Amino acid sequence: MESGSALAELKRLIGSDGRALLNRYNLLRPLVEQMVTTESIASTQVSDEELDQAKLGLLERRGYEELEQWPELLTELGRPEAMVLDQLKRGIQQRSTAREQFSAKAEARFLERKNELDQVVYSLLRLENRFLARELYLQIESGESNFADLAKRYAEGPERNTNGIVGPVPLTQAHPVLVEKLRVSQPGVLLEPFRISDWWLVVRLERYSPATFTDEVSDRMCKEMFDEWIAEQTATNLSRLNGNVDAKASR
Repeated sequence: MESGSALAELKRLIGSDGRALLNRYNLLRPLVEQMVTTESIASTQVSDEELDQAKLGLLERRGYEELEQWPELLTELGRPEAMVLDQLKRGIQQRSTAREQFSAKAEARFLERKNELDQVVYSLLRLENRFLARELYLQIESGESNFADLAKRYAEGPERNTNGIVGPVPLTQAHPVLVEKLRVSQPGVLLEPFRISDWWLVVRLERYSPATFTDEVSDRMCKEMFDEWIAEQTATNLSRLNGNVDAKASR
């Protein structure tokens, strides 16, 4: 994939003064990014069926149920139909282009990032007092009290508002010490209190969901790689526009 004509078009439209003005207001990068993206997806066709599915998806996200309600949605949005359809087409083109260019590499990327994609749900009590943490651990372990009630009463973190439940979240989102404990824990097993920084934690893994390579995950990997390629092309074009490419590279 190349993006040469986007740069040539921009050079034709604006001079050095125009580039300086756009840079000043941080508008040049998003403009170049949009031009590179538009050029990269321009040859990707969108079928009527794909567009109808996209329209139905937008309708459902806005609380509607069928395509016949499309005029009502347009009224609610207050935007011209052509503008809305153009945005939907663009989304379809980006997904299709990403699949076409990167689907062969999607599974390898998934395997590299699998640990980051695994999901967990766990119960958490975060306390400053070591002895209170131990006491609450014993109450839960013996069945004298349940996690949710104690979290609402004693937890000193945001889990106080969720009955102690955290997740589902990516496993690696947690502190590295907690990640390692969750990784080797079994669902339903209460962990003895342990310290992280200034906190004492009482934790129980509720559910561990290893990531699997589905069509949805494949699309996500393709999108990530497509976005990275767009960012690289944008940076290259910006460098050329601003005259920062060395003599060797420009030959």
